[in-house]
Amino acid sequence: MKGTGGAAGFRRTALAGAVLATALGGGAILAACGAGGQDGAADGPARLTVADSYIPLPPAGGTAAGYLTVRNDGGRDQLVGVSSPGAGSITMHRSTASTMEQVAGLDVPAHGALQLARGGNHLMITGWQKAPALGDEVELDLTFAKAGTISVKVPVKELTYRPGQQ
Repeated sequence: MKGTGGAAGFRRTALAGAVLATALGGGAILAACGAGGQDGAADGPARLTVADSYIPLPPAGGTAAGYLTVRNDGGRDQLVGVSSPGAGSITMHRSTASTMEQVAGLDVPAHGALQLARGGNHLMITGWQKAPALGDEVELDLTFAKAGTISVKVPVKELTYRPGQQ
């Protein structure tokens, strides 16, 4: 019995080993390709622009909301802070149907947009150095986890202003 199988048995074992190695190697390649797409590395750096920004006129210099859209033509990022030389504090908030909560960051999806709008994500601005007036422009410094800081001039609009409406 010691000699059964011989060369044919060796060939079958070698062939099975080669098939298994190929399958495992192909799986590793597919897993590596899939991982690159999921973590955003394949998208490269974020390419951010800011549009549709405005601050509705706050009552007598009180707390104001801030709205804008961050468009991204690159890899994902996150808005992690907002400041202004004209305000003491700016915090980021998320609103739902029944609550508003402060958040530490807001995601900017790859090849997508982060919208800060009435009834959703928004900024809360307090501690004005000088009460803003209709037509003023307020500097906001938006800090992103990967892209760094972008400074934008945001117009103060009437309380009832809605972008896209004349």
